[in-house]
Amino acid sequence: MRLLIDQISMQQEQIVALEEGKKRKDQECAQLKTLVNDLEKKALQRVIDKTQVPVAAVVIMACNRADYLERTVASVLKYQSSVASKYPLFVSQDGSDPRVKTKALSYKELTYMQHIDYDPVHTDRPGELIAYYKIARHYKWALDELFYKHNFDRVIILEDDMEIAPDFFDYFEAAAALLDKDKSIMAVSSWNDNGQKQFVYDPYALYRSDFFPGLGWMLTRSVWNELSPKWPKAYWDDWLRLKENHKGRQFLRPEVCRTYNFGEHGSSMGQFFEKYLAPIKMNDVKVDWKSQDLSYLTEDKYAQYFADILKMAKPIPGTDPALMASNIEGDIRIQYRDQSDFEYIAQQFGVFEEWKDGVPRTAYKGVVVFRYHPPRRVFLVGPDSLQQLGIENA
Repeated sequence: MRLLIDQISMQQEQIVALEEGKKRKDQECAQLKTLVNDLEKKALQRVIDKTQVPVAAVVIMACNRADYLERTVASVLKYQSSVASKYPLFVSQDGSDPRVKTKALSYKELTYMQHIDYDPVHTDRPGELIAYYKIARHYKWALDELFYKHNFDRVIILEDDMEIAPDFFDYFEAAAALLDKDKSIMAVSSWNDNGQKQFVYDPYALYRSDFFPGLGWMLTRSVWNELSPKWPKAYWDDWLRLKENHKGRQFLRPEVCRTYNFGEHGSSMGQFFEKYLAPIKMNDVKVDWKSQDLSYLTEDKYAQYFADILKMAKPIPGTDPALMASNIEGDIRIQYRDQSDFEYIAQQFGVFEEWKDGVPRTAYKGVVVFRYHPPRRVFLVGPDSLQQLGIENA
């Protein structure tokens, strides 16, 4: 009995010691969190000039590719350093890859954020890659941090496998004014899915699109307020392309891309890389965006502007369109009947055939425009596009 009492007494002492140890660990954890927050704030204060209101925070989304991250940061700093107070730079790492963390912390010009997520991933369908679920969680966390903790009005999202064009920041500054003024614009992108070198010509040309381009894009806090509570578990970019989420709003995109995606190896297993990403033309012209009048892109003017250039294009039938287009001077337009007809015609030219929720990539009112033997433009026109644009007897 005495032995049993002694054992119980020893166990109680061990429990008390463990509880005290846990309290100490909790206190240390709280102190470390406070220290991390203080360091984040100090790092942020270093890169923001207090007299300058930032245009947008720039966040590079990273995970486990230290070499890719280094190439992306080098490209961004090349043009961001001169405008650092307008575009404070962040790297947000998902997970704890030590090489990525060490690399990110080696730059004094940026603020490091780390997303650690221990919750298990349950995919909706067997065989799905859990990476797409983890990416969606990371995006939500990072954007919540930047909009709600750091209080930015706009955020530009890059990924750790991108290089940027010389006029990347000037482009987004000009677009920010449109984004604030015109609530029918949901986001601004630096990307054109049909931006391969054979399909582009004019570095000054910008378009509205009903299809979310992604790959280097900017959104506002007011849009994030709407998206954050219902953010999807996975495939966030395709989710943004659903009509129920963009609700008739459109996206601005350039003809010539302001980003280049070099990520052959990643979650998408190099999907489309050789055909669609490797040949992308990234702009190398320093466009003076401050001197450009972009008012034609506002909702009340753009439909008429686009209708006017579409009316001037010569209509040709959809049989052997690429061959016919090669033998005609000036812009042309080709009507497609439905999705399968569009895919057939797009295949003849080599542009993206993909649709999401009834909208072809890059399309505006069902019209996909690209260059063919530049500067000639080709317009692939939907069955009711002319009607939507108010073009009669064309």
